[in-house]
Amino acid sequence: MDDIKVVSRALSGAGKTVLIGFPGSGLVGSIALQYLVDRMDFEQIGAITSKYFPPVVLMTRGVINAPVRLYEKDNLVAIISDVPIHPMICYEVANGIMDWLTQFGIKEVVTVAGIITNEPEKRVFGVATNSGTLHRIEGETIILPMGSISGIAASILTECKTRGIPGIGLLGETVNTPDPRSSAATIEVLNKIYNLNLDVQPLLEQAVEIEAAMAQIAEQVQKTEAAPRREQLPMYG
Repeated sequence: MDDIKVVSRALSGAGKTVLIGFPGSGLVGSIALQYLVDRMDFEQIGAITSKYFPPVVLMTRGVINAPVRLYEKDNLVAIISDVPIHPMICYEVANGIMDWLTQFGIKEVVTVAGIITNEPEKRVFGVATNSGTLHRIEGETIILPMGSISGIAASILTECKTRGIPGIGLLGETVNTPDPRSSAATIEVLNKIYNLNLDVQPLLEQAVEIEAAMAQIAEQVQKTEAAPRREQLPMYG
């Protein structure tokens, strides 16, 4: 936990379901969960910082947001990130997040991410850490028979598996551009699993605006990650 700092009040009780969305293919998880917490009036309870996170901070109308935020409402907790996690440090970040969460006796974890298929259907694929949990989502998702997933979502699910915590992965079909339509599809699955009754029509109506804004964010993050380190800069004189 030395390199992953969680600055938050404690969860209000045990048995919480934790929804996690980090930027990835199509920004599916980030868009879906930010929409969910905004529309359902979740309370922000804290933030996560780390030396591993890229030096990027986003703002809304001049107000800076923490790059990784924690929210809570009733029996749900949401962790949402605006910054991507480099594959080399996914283990450290996932382990730090799970170390903090498990002290509160959480019920299960759901990661929301994207999967690139270059198909237009916007299907949602599902994986789980055990057969019992998988059975719960069989009717709402397309179960992946084999293959692999990667990134921070995979690391978090691996931590769930090794710690004996039920974990679900929802993978929205995307073409790897900011994709609120795929995010809406994953919310529909969450609606069915957890009886959220969250209307996704406003998200679909705002799709064009969101797609443009998220594309700008992605470009800024990519530029920051691609910037040469000081020791790589050419020397003159």
